[in-house]
Amino acid sequence: MSHGGIDNGAAPNAYRLLWAGFMAILAAGVGYSVRGGILGQWAQQFGFTMTELGTITGGGLTGFGVVIIITSLVADKIGYGKLMAMAFVLHFISAMMTLAAPAAFAAGGKDAAFSCLFWGMFIFAIGNGLCEAVVNPLTATLFPKNKAHYLNILHAGWPAGLVCGGLASTFMAAKLDDSGSIVTPAVDWKIQMSLFLIPVIIYGVMLLGQKFPKSEAASAGVTLGEMIATIFAPLMIVLLIIHAMVGYVELGTDSWIAKITGSIMGSPAKGLALFVYTSLLMFALRFVAGPIVHKISPLGLLFVSAILGATGLTLLGNADGAMLCIVAATVYACGKTFLWPTMLAVASERFPKGGAVAIGMLGGVGMLSAGLLGGPAIGFKQDYFASHDLQKTSKEAYDRYKAANENSFMGIQVVGLDGAKVGVLEDGGKELDRVSELLATEKREDKNHAELAAWWSQAKVTAPEDKPLVLGAGIEGGKKALQLTAYVPMTMAVFYLLLILYFRATGGYKQVHIEEAEEEGVPGTELGTAES
Repeated sequence: MSHGGIDNGAAPNAYRLLWAGFMAILAAGVGYSVRGGILGQWAQQFGFTMTELGTITGGGLTGFGVVIIITSLVADKIGYGKLMAMAFVLHFISAMMTLAAPAAFAAGGKDAAFSCLFWGMFIFAIGNGLCEAVVNPLTATLFPKNKAHYLNILHAGWPAGLVCGGLASTFMAAKLDDSGSIVTPAVDWKIQMSLFLIPVIIYGVMLLGQKFPKSEAASAGVTLGEMIATIFAPLMIVLLIIHAMVGYVELGTDSWIAKITGSIMGSPAKGLALFVYTSLLMFALRFVAGPIVHKISPLGLLFVSAILGATGLTLLGNADGAMLCIVAATVYACGKTFLWPTMLAVASERFPKGGAVAIGMLGGVGMLSAGLLGGPAIGFKQDYFASHDLQKTSKEAYDRYKAANENSFMGIQVVGLDGAKVGVLEDGGKELDRVSELLATEKREDKNHAELAAWWSQAKVTAPEDKPLVLGAGIEGGKKALQLTAYVPMTMAVFYLLLILYFRATGGYKQVHIEEAEEEGVPGTELGTAES
């Protein structure tokens, strides 16, 4: 396995293109991580419930998935360079829309702010999707003999972005004293959200004037119809189902993990710090995927990863205190590290005639699952269990802190807790008073703020009794959500084990090369292509 120099047949600019792709994925990771760190600020400023926040984060992932699928069908025809230029422009447009949310809130209230944030995230995701549709087949083409190794290195950009964004959020988060009161307010979330533009500029500069190769399949003369046909091979269908679960458990959980662990440990800053630690662990581990795959095969690595992922989530869902959270999160991080890039490598290795389409379809399905199911479902589960827990302990407290509207998911309804009200309760109304003084000084009126202040003038009477009940219900909701999510990687482990047994019965897992696939025709009549 080659670790240095250019692989045989690779372009002279192979490593420049690899690292430009790395920076593009890093940009997506920074935006994703920072967004996770400011969800609490959005909840307080705009009054969102957990389900509404989950829908915003899910909107980003949904757009990501749709664009990967569509773009993969035309990537070779349009050209990788043009697609990356489009991504560059869209990343800047998304920033402008997201940063317009406070103005929209002032003019049109909560719904207007929701629209700004949702569509800002959606456009951000379109830019990410264009990048993803390019850099995955590009890397597989540049390093055809070490796909799993270099795809894992490429996707080390994701946890690197999570680390950068997480560190920024940690240093820019509100500083609290021992009593939990805010000493220093958080840096404006608009500044934090703008940080992802730094790696965007870097990848834009790195790609200027570069020549991009076509995918391995396109270079071999494989038609688009033949590429699409690989999607309907039985093995490919199984891989798509599994990758939908990968998207749910990895990206869906990552949307919430810092917030949930921060609640368990009693400090949002500690939750972000733990997220940074696990992301740093992922970053380091993805550089050693090649040697591991060489020893136990891609499917063996995926099986072990799924077991660790299920174990880590189960432990997190039962954790009490910082030490247990750290241990559980470490196990979970080791589990999720190799899932996404190694799945892409398996699809590319078994279906070389699939080209950009096969890899793009897999990535797209994973993102769609995370956006439509993972993010919203985990947010909804938190609302569901938190509200039910609070109703059991104090119906009166629930009535004081419940949201104005009902949320639903997959036909199940629940009225969650109002994020703005919970935020006021958490800091004892200090931020609310600060804003009131600011508005009075500037002689401005804010209808949304006035309504929240009027509510607090009555609710603060019972706040000392309500606070432990409301915050406890939130923690319980988060833990229950993680416990249920652990069943997803458990199911994945069963699928991986069945695939291992299948390949063992048919001669073992081997990479299929494009020449061999040409000789055998388009895969699709058997579970997979024939062994080499």
